[in-house]
Formats: sequence, structure tokens, C-alpha cells
Amino acid sequence: MMQHRFVEIIPDAVEDDVLYISLKYCTAIHKCVCGCGNEVVTPISPTDWKLIFDGKTVSLSPSIGNWNFNCQSHYWIKRNEIVYAREWDKEEIQFGRANDEKRKAKYYNKENESVSSVTKRPKKKKRWKKFLKSIFSF
Repeated sequence: MMQHRFVEIIPDAVEDDVLYISLKYCTAIHKCVCGCGNEVVTPISPTDWKLIFDGKTVSLSPSIGNWNFNCQSHYWIKRNEIVYAREWDKEEIQFGRANDEKRKAKYYNKENESVSSVTKRPKKKKRWKKFLKSIFSF
């Protein structure tokens, strides 16, 4: 379980299993939940993460994908709980980044000809079919 602490300024020493939230600076920070020790910064804004405080627990949305870390951990923080998400491959990461850029450009009215619409998600390889065939083929 992750604790949360509302702070004005993020402390120099970030503790494990604590989500620090600065409403003044619209930022939340925590140590990566995989244990690698990296600090994960999640800006809170209309184009980044959304914070929900229900009076007792906090949630961040969308999921947190640490694609720039070696661990490449991927998870949600929902009601102070860590909910692990599936790994993304390189194609999915590129797709997600491209759509993030396009959404931000559109939101901030900086959309131009090279940023015209949201990219379509690449079709997922149907690995499950191959897996099932390997199990049930004789």
C-alpha cells in the first residue's frame, strides 16, 4: 500500500511507498514501485495526470509507464494501492508517446499540419492464438 502526503514543496529525500503531492506546483512524486530507486514525477494537468482524492485515498490516472527507466515498470495508483499493468512493447510505447504529443499540441492550440490527428493504435499481434495452438496441437 502506498501512503500519500500533501506537501507544499517536494522533500529532498523521497521515501519508498509514499506519494508526495504538491497542489501548489501541480506535481506528484514517488519512488518507482519496482524498487529500482528512481524518482517518478507525475505532473498534474489537463494533458498529463489527473489526481483523485476521495477524502481518504488518492488515485492517479492514466497509468504510469516508466519507459525511460531500465525497469520499464508500468502500473496504476488506485486508492493508495499499486495495480500492476502489462508490459508494453517498443511499438506501443512509441504510439503512446506520439498520441501524448498530439493531445498536448491540440490542447494548447499549437496543432499544425504535422500534428493532424491522433494516431491509430497498432494492431496487437495475436500471440494468444499461437500460444493456444502450441498447447492444443498434437
